[in-house]
Amino acid sequence: MKELVEVIAKALVDQPDEVVVTEEKEKNNVLLTLHVAPSDMGKVIGKQGRIAKAIRNVVKAASTRENIRVDVDIK
Repeated sequence: MKELVEVIAKALVDQPDEVVVTEEKEKNNVLLTLHVAPSDMGKVIGKQGRIAKAIRNVVKAASTRENIRVDVDIK
């Protein structure tokens, strides 16, 4: 899941070198934290949060196949 979020985020931003995804695991729960450059924050969030919501939906669909719950936090 970490790689999926990283690939999507790097495709969206102007500074792909600044993209960092950290992963914290607890039993069947995973928290992915996406860090991007401040100038790219708007591109990752999108208008009214549409891009962020789409990223979360894709990750949720992929995680359902593995029977885990994945939350994506954007900072």
